[in-house]
Amino acid sequence: MRQVVLDTETTGLSPENGDRILEIGCVELINRKLTGNNLHFYINPERDSHEEALKVHGISNEFLKDKPKFSQISSELLAYLNNAQVIIHNAPFDVGFLNKELERLSLKSLTQYVTGVIDTLSMAKEIYPGKRNSLDALCDRLEVDNSGRTLHGALLDAELLADVYINMTRGQDALLIEVDQSDSAQEKTKNIDFTSIDLPVIFATDDELQKHEDILLQIDKSSQGQSVWRLLQTV
Repeated sequence: MRQVVLDTETTGLSPENGDRILEIGCVELINRKLTGNNLHFYINPERDSHEEALKVHGISNEFLKDKPKFSQISSELLAYLNNAQVIIHNAPFDVGFLNKELERLSLKSLTQYVTGVIDTLSMAKEIYPGKRNSLDALCDRLEVDNSGRTLHGALLDAELLADVYINMTRGQDALLIEVDQSDSAQEKTKNIDFTSIDLPVIFATDDELQKHEDILLQIDKSSQGQSVWRLLQTV
C-alpha cells in the first residue's frame, strides 16, 4: 500500500478569507516503510502571512518572493499524490486549503486524486480520549524524537507524523504466515499424531490474575468499556 504523509504551512487560518499555502511537505510510505521518496515545496502565497502565523512557521515574506506559485507546482504535487492514501494531522484544515488552491485553478478536489484521507488527530482522540493530541504531545507520548522542532515546518512535521502514525497503528499489523498451498508442498507435509502427547496445563497465579485485571481496567477506561476481552467474556 502506498501512503503519503502530508503537512502544510499557511499564511493564516482561513482559506475562505484569502489565506494561502506557503509550504507543503510530503513523506512516502510503502507498506508502512519510509522510502525516502519525499516531496517538498516552498510556495509564493502572493500575500503576506499574518503575524501569528509567522510566529508559528517563521517563514518570511522576503524568503518566499522568488518561490514558485501554487499553479506552477500543482501538476507535480497531484502526480505525486495520485492514487495514494493521504495521512494528515487535523486533515480538514490542510484539505480545506488544498481544495481552495485547486479550486482557483479550476481543478477537482483533493479526494478525486487520492484513494482516501486519514486524519491522525481524529484517530488519536479515539485512542487517547481526554488527552492532548497535538503533534508534539503525540511525539512525547510515543517517544518520537522531536527535539529539532523549534518552529513548524511542513517537511519536518510530515516526517514526525509518519513516525507517530507508524507507532500509533503498530498494533494493527497482521501477524500472517504465508503457507505454500501447492500440491508439491502438501505432498511433503507429514501428519503428526499429537494425541499421545500429554501437554501440561499451567494456570495463572493469583498475582498474574490481578495484574491481568488491572490491565483490563485500564483498557476499559481508555476505550469507554469497549475492551474486546470483556466483550468476549459476556458471549
